[in-house]
Amino acid sequence: MSTTTKRATSAWHIRDAGTDEMRACLAVIQAAFAEEVSDAEYDDWLKVFGDGRWIGAYETEDGTEARGCAAALTFRLTVPGGEVPAAGVTAVAVRPDFHRRGILRALMRHQLEDVRQRGEPLAVLWASEGVIYQRFGYGLAAMDGHFEVETLRTAYTRPAAAEGRVRLVDEEGSATVIPPVYDAMRQVTPGAVSRSDAWWRHGPLSDPAYSRRGSSPKYRAVYEVGGAAEGYAIYRIKDDWDHRGPRNRLEVKEAVTLTPRALRELWRFLFEVDLVRTVKADRVPVPNPLQQILAEPRALGLIAGDGLWVRLVDLPAALTGRRYTTADSLALEVADDFCPWNAGRWRITTTGEPWAAVAQIERTESVPDLVLDTADLAAIYLGGIRPTELAAAGRIEERTPGALRRADVLFAADRTPWCVSMF
Repeated sequence: MSTTTKRATSAWHIRDAGTDEMRACLAVIQAAFAEEVSDAEYDDWLKVFGDGRWIGAYETEDGTEARGCAAALTFRLTVPGGEVPAAGVTAVAVRPDFHRRGILRALMRHQLEDVRQRGEPLAVLWASEGVIYQRFGYGLAAMDGHFEVETLRTAYTRPAAAEGRVRLVDEEGSATVIPPVYDAMRQVTPGAVSRSDAWWRHGPLSDPAYSRRGSSPKYRAVYEVGGAAEGYAIYRIKDDWDHRGPRNRLEVKEAVTLTPRALRELWRFLFEVDLVRTVKADRVPVPNPLQQILAEPRALGLIAGDGLWVRLVDLPAALTGRRYTTADSLALEVADDFCPWNAGRWRITTTGEPWAAVAQIERTESVPDLVLDTADLAAIYLGGIRPTELAAAGRIEERTPGALRRADVLFAADRTPWCVSMF
């Protein structure tokens, strides 16, 4: 029976972890997620995440063995009508034998204070478990989709003549044609994040042997019309044969399209690859336009889960950083125990043209129109979750009749939030 006593948060020493301490942080991550990372994978991982703002939790001020760690990447996050700086929180882990001793809380507090000092209004993450991060004010702002469909059930409801062409490109060629397509999508899609050159070189476009895990090398397909790229897909094929013939599975790692014809033709190509029985795709939009394209939408088997979680670190800066659908004024009473500088009553006043209205945020003593938690304000921030949905779940209280519907309109976005970048 363990005799270890519970530690107060203040007992932990949180400090920056330099490159020389990355191995120690990796050991914490491996223990927490029960994953083994090869030397080659670590080297590539370091090229992408090594510049992240790493912090470690130590038992003493000069300790060298981390008990917990976290990192943050520097992003530009697309929001309705523009983009804002955001910290991409990643690599959060606590060693299993040091759970429930205040380490995670200490790491989160240190990290969010650092994000605020850097002038980043938002922090965003993919949650290993949503229950963990809601305690720290993160709200579910974008959904994430997955599906696996049998190729025999992928007939289109409105067949059309093929346009353009799909061609396979190698790793070197993909580096010039694929990133611009992603960037064009990112500019208009709330929830999408910027990608560095290192991210592309050592992430989506690269194909190290350790990443295959029994599947084929990566294939990179680009859809073009008149020589201009309008979409791409990165995929592998999992080989599977039996006495009846091929049962291969095509696994889409990333698919981005800019036009309806690109969506139609690129997925038609993926559904018609020879010897493939099923197509599996991760990190696709929800709702998914393929549900309107397939003759049998149910065959897609779309599963919706949580995607991008958002945390408002600087409430006024975050709310003024996006654009709104209409001119209006609402008083919000916001609870925020973890970042108390955000708590209190705020008035948001928007002026300007529809879908481009700008906001002014100020403290107010007015009776609130809506009462909500900071996580709920974060959830509606990108425009994918409506305030009335959260009110139906008992998460937002309407004090002024009609305020919820007005908030639905005010915070709406013209595109569904989506983040295809896992970090």
